[in-house]
Amino acid sequence: MRFDTPAGESLVDRQTVLGRSHPRIEGPLKVTGAAPYAAEHDDLGDDLAYAYILGAAIAKGRISRIDTTEAERAPGVLAVVTHKTTGPLGVGKFYVQKMIAAPDVEHYHQPVAVVVAETFEQARAAAGLISVDYDRMGGSFDLEAAKGAARIPVEEEFGGPTETRVGDFSAAFAAAPVKIDQTYVTPDQAHAMMEPHASIARWDGDRLFCWTSIQQMNWGLRDLGLILGVPKENIRLSSPYVGGGFGGKGTVQIDLALAAVAARAARRPVKLVLQRPIMFNATIHRPRTLQRIRLGAQADGRLTAIGHDSWSGNLAGGRTEPTTLPTALLYRGENRRLRRYLAVLDLTEGQAMRAPGEAPGLMAFEIAMDELAEKVGLDPVELRIRNDTQVDPAKPDRPFSSRPFVECLRAGAEAFAWADRPTSPATRQDGRWLVGYGMASAIRGAPINKAGARVRLHHDGVITVETDMTDIGTGSYTIVAQTAAEMMGTPLDQVKVRLADSNFPETPGSGGQAGAASVTAGVYAACHKLREAVARELGFNTPDLVFADGQVRSSGRSAKLGDAARNGDLVVEDSMAYGDLKDRYAQQTFGAHFAEVGVDRYTGVIRVRRMLAVCAAGRILNPVTARSQVIGGMTMGIGAALTEEMVLDKRFGLFINHDLAGYEVPVHADIPHLDVMFVDEVDATMSPVKAKGVGELGLTGVAPAIANAVYNATGVRVRDYPLTLDKHIHRLPAIA
Repeated sequence: MRFDTPAGESLVDRQTVLGRSHPRIEGPLKVTGAAPYAAEHDDLGDDLAYAYILGAAIAKGRISRIDTTEAERAPGVLAVVTHKTTGPLGVGKFYVQKMIAAPDVEHYHQPVAVVVAETFEQARAAAGLISVDYDRMGGSFDLEAAKGAARIPVEEEFGGPTETRVGDFSAAFAAAPVKIDQTYVTPDQAHAMMEPHASIARWDGDRLFCWTSIQQMNWGLRDLGLILGVPKENIRLSSPYVGGGFGGKGTVQIDLALAAVAARAARRPVKLVLQRPIMFNATIHRPRTLQRIRLGAQADGRLTAIGHDSWSGNLAGGRTEPTTLPTALLYRGENRRLRRYLAVLDLTEGQAMRAPGEAPGLMAFEIAMDELAEKVGLDPVELRIRNDTQVDPAKPDRPFSSRPFVECLRAGAEAFAWADRPTSPATRQDGRWLVGYGMASAIRGAPINKAGARVRLHHDGVITVETDMTDIGTGSYTIVAQTAAEMMGTPLDQVKVRLADSNFPETPGSGGQAGAASVTAGVYAACHKLREAVARELGFNTPDLVFADGQVRSSGRSAKLGDAARNGDLVVEDSMAYGDLKDRYAQQTFGAHFAEVGVDRYTGVIRVRRMLAVCAAGRILNPVTARSQVIGGMTMGIGAALTEEMVLDKRFGLFINHDLAGYEVPVHADIPHLDVMFVDEVDATMSPVKAKGVGELGLTGVAPAIANAVYNATGVRVRDYPLTLDKHIHRLPAIA
């Protein structure tokens, strides 16, 4: 099916199943431990072997000697893989990292060897027997120090243009009566998902089967084939349950690639689960940024000049952190200059983490907007309303497909009682606590990509849906089932969903907030085709056909849905493909975040007291799972604001808090009651389902809302995340 023009009335507009709250259908399997994650397939027989990675002890240099003799002699060892025995390994299309030091070392803990043994303990012990000598080189680890050598990349495949010029920014900024010119810092951050990177690989001749934890099956097939030099048609991946990804499992990481290499060397199925220090220093992470924001405005707060310069670092050939994405589309402003600079750093690859670009970009931009509001004497909500735009500021002939941004701001302000906030900083106290309110806008792209599904009708009326879409804890199983049930007029418990097998029809998987909108559109297309097949089998040819309550009805005649499969399963497959609507319209999701914080006036400790998110993300497919996604994003935003930072040892080029004990993510005690509201909208330019993604929108804007609330509470502006107490305690209002 092809989608070229905005949708009119759709088969799912009734919302008898889709659009309704329903608990996740796979939830009982997960909470009872019955859902097998990647490392939990223990039904492979007695020949399953275990692998363990030895990471490089330096961050930059070369392996001058590696001796595996003692390791190979150790009890239970089946194989020891190094760059000398792997054969040539390529690089995938999305990540630039190399799977093994060969023999050049590009970053700390880059794998230098993989030991395969009968047990995990034997593999780990043998890895300690490997002797490695290095020729250490001086590396570049410090973004501030490398800033002067950073350059604007000419072109990048993802993240929009690295440089945008509209109008005359320099002249407009110089002439503006009100100016903001500040620099903001966001730190290196880790995905820190609960399930570690894990894979089991098994070869059958020249064919490879892998159970793995991955977000995008199609990219995984492509990239694993490129890395191993194996036709992707010879590879099959299975990832039905993923214990969190946040972008960190987008495609092939070292666990999958090296499990396959190790299994080939050992001639046995091999399980490889990454230890946490390897995950933090040898898989991808969100990179540190330095962001200079310049805003020029009239005295009434209307923006006339927007400047955003951003610096991030990466391995050679890597991408910038696309922090300027939200700046390009969030507000009006006739003159703008947005530039992203890339420094080459010898750290593990900087790459996609939940809402790449928008999350760290708004962490800077939305503090700058708060500073502008104070300078012109405007309510921060009113400032944002005054700078609303209904068209792409760089392309005025390109309207937004839908943009209920102002509705989000106004609904949130009313629900949060924003009018009761302290209008001057450091003026409200509650015992020992200084109390403040803050808010920030949210924006995140609404991509939608070609996605397919296979739908099977059984004689008993049960429908099975198969698609390679993944579920990373987001509720994919449930919304896929709801879409099929809505289309075929059958109860939800009559739909079975099978996901994340690369033999199933292709989708873009879970990434970039594209998954939900894309896969439900693909299921819509397949079910539309199945409806036609059912009508033919049952002899219906009238336009008034109704699928409801497990029945097919037309002109006074009815039949059971399952009767169409009385002679055997009825199986169809289709996909939803797209024309140029994404070029004709700016397709985005919008929101607003409101926060109340308390700051202990004696210790400087910050506590979030309450938060509200108001989101506009097209048709909400399942309010309960969508709310859960937004709450998860808000929780991650609290961590970004207050605690999360990968601490870099600039002498040796490693992140030293490389586990869940040292990397501080929010825990239950840190999280107050979080409220979520959805603005009622549908976007007919997306697909017949009229939905967008919401999982990343729930994160963007959270951290700056908290930062702005901390300023409102204390009168101390912190522009360097996370907002730890040491950054403001010496400037808090005097106690006496």
